Amino acid sequence: MGTGGKRKRSGSSSAIFAATASGYHILKIHGYAGTKGTPTGEYLKSHPFTAGGHCWTIRYYPNGYSSQSSDHISFFLHLDESIAKAVKAQYQIRFVDQEEKNLLTSEPVTSFANQTSSGYAKFIKREEFEKSEHLKDDGSSFAVRCDIVVIGDVRVEATAAPVYVAVPASDLHQHLGDLLRAEKGADVVFDVGGRTFAAHRCVLAARSPVFRAELFGAMKESDAASGGVIRVDDMEARVFSGLLHFVYTDMFPETSKEVEGEEEEEEDVVAQHLLVAADRYGMERLKLMCEDKLCKYIDVGTVAAILTLADQHHCHGLKKACFEFLSSAANLRAVAATDGLKHLTSSCPSVLEEFLVTLGNLVP
Repeated sequence: MGTGGKRKRSGSSSAIFAATASGYHILKIHGYAGTKGTPTGEYLKSHPFTAGGHCWTIRYYPNGYSSQSSDHISFFLHLDESIAKAVKAQYQIRFVDQEEKNLLTSEPVTSFANQTSSGYAKFIKREEFEKSEHLKDDGSSFAVRCDIVVIGDVRVEATAAPVYVAVPASDLHQHLGDLLRAEKGADVVFDVGGRTFAAHRCVLAARSPVFRAELFGAMKESDAASGGVIRVDDMEARVFSGLLHFVYTDMFPETSKEVEGEEEEEEDVVAQHLLVAADRYGMERLKLMCEDKLCKYIDVGTVAAILTLADQHHCHGLKKACFEFLSSAANLRAVAATDGLKHLTSSCPSVLEEFLVTLGNLVP
């Protein structure tokens, strides 16, 4: 069905984020009567405290902030530090036994510059206060609480468009793996070490240029002459099984016993055998996966065999990892104390010469 010239609808979204940090401080006044002698406009202050990443004090004016509020008690929040950029904050001061007046987030935003204050000049009438239940201990003490929310930098970010349909991850590898195990529709059989493996020509050909030549090229006639069974020499059955597993699932096979009585192989041994098989069938991704795994198993006892394998199958990354291991004087001495160097000298003298050249280039 045609689109009829309709345009694809596009959309985007963004979000504004305002970072905040909060805190509170409780100021207790003991001996209220003694504070009443403080002149109007003068204050008593709390110990400095930190809230929202800044230092503050609460200023208590027993006889009001100014002459206009001399019959009131005043409380002010003071930014007790020097700053280059004004601090924006919301705050609220109330008696500790008093319910929150308003939601703190509904309070106006106040900008505090260097050593500035903001507060309630007419917090409560002194006469009203002295008759209230806020005064405790026979009228000698009370406490106030100051809550602060400091508003940080505001940033804008692009956000992901809403997802209406959740698309699951691909499960093609599972379906193809099931196809291999069920052997349904298989049209070619391999004989490997006395075990037979049924597979699908088109899958093998799509994954390996060597299989493609064997199954659809000039070698197809010899396949027909043998009754449709292709014999694979110089390879263990479990290695070929692992190769087929990768062909169908694109995943490295797990190390496990496939046949009762077989010993379970270690991952490094499996990787060595599969590397040879991958190189034989032109499967570069599997070959690189094997190289990567073998790099983790390089040690004094394995480096000679792994380096020989890397040289024979042109594994440049694996060879480089072996050279780096041997460039340590301690590692080289340890390998020399084993038959490792003898093995390299007899099996791959050229790679030993290459290593010595590389080592010479590393020495200043």
